[in-house]
Amino acid sequence: MPVTIKDVAALAGVSPSTVSRTCKDHPSISRQTKEKVRRAMAQLGYEPNFQASNLASQNSRTIGIILPVSEQEAYQNSFYLETIRGISQLCNQKQYINTVITGENEEEILDGIRAMARSGQAEGFIVLYSRKHDPIVEYLCEEGLLYVLIGKAYHNANQTIYVDNDNVLAGREAASYLIEMGHRRIAYISADNTLLFAEDRKTGYAAALLEHQLPIRPEYCIEMNCRPEQRSAVLESLLSSPDRPTAILVSDDILAMFVAGACGNLRLSIPKDLSILSFNNSLFAQLSFPQLTSVDVNARQLGIEAAAQMISHIENPGLPATKIIVPHVLVERKSCAPPSSEC
Repeated sequence: MPVTIKDVAALAGVSPSTVSRTCKDHPSISRQTKEKVRRAMAQLGYEPNFQASNLASQNSRTIGIILPVSEQEAYQNSFYLETIRGISQLCNQKQYINTVITGENEEEILDGIRAMARSGQAEGFIVLYSRKHDPIVEYLCEEGLLYVLIGKAYHNANQTIYVDNDNVLAGREAASYLIEMGHRRIAYISADNTLLFAEDRKTGYAAALLEHQLPIRPEYCIEMNCRPEQRSAVLESLLSSPDRPTAILVSDDILAMFVAGACGNLRLSIPKDLSILSFNNSLFAQLSFPQLTSVDVNARQLGIEAAAQMISHIENPGLPATKIIVPHVLVERKSCAPPSSEC
């Protein structure tokens, strides 16, 4: 079995990213540490890709930004655009280059990451999402590549650098807002519960119902991981049921637009017949009619903090993994009102 960068790191007592930077003769690594790593490399017979190291010296200070698999909504979702804007803002200030990696499937994304890692074209990677059992994050971890998650870590939390919101708290506060308005039949809809933010918001929603002694109804908790053209049928089935909800908490603004569309098809008025509260406070929330009450998760600040952590760990190898929580705020608009007496 060939010797890997992780084997060298274990013998030298350093992180894999320190070994990688030693191979590139990165100035942030001390002479003593470089000597220790090189002794371990010699002992194990590890041969670094010096061609890649030479390329790295020409293309240094580059950060890869990893988007999720590029279904159409990934490009339409302003959360990712705002996050990239924040990353780019700080990278420009610190004179780092950033490049976006995406693909139609996970293998395409992995191919892009492998190519950048082999050629030494990136100092590290920022992953714009966090989901369960993600092969992309697993690859970054196994290869000892430096990465920062936007979203909490599913595995190896103590060894992972991540920037996130307190999504459990955000979900609980959003549901409590609707309960305090007088709603008792509140649904929760998310696009994909393998995304950790969606699961956490659902956990907060459930906690708020329990705090107010309201039942958690399974038929009100819908994961809409179907194709966009199938969503209307699922939503119309929920909204035309005899005991339909009077309010819906939706995991993001784009999905909330599908809910609003289903209301239009059924001639339900927002907020008279149904209140809608969503997350991200994107342009979609502001352009909808009525405008959506939405939880602003400060996407641009998430990007700024992720870039700051990445650059800090590039320039100071050996720092412990950090966890940054960015605050959220509920922005009230016209899509929520107390339930009408007819509901």
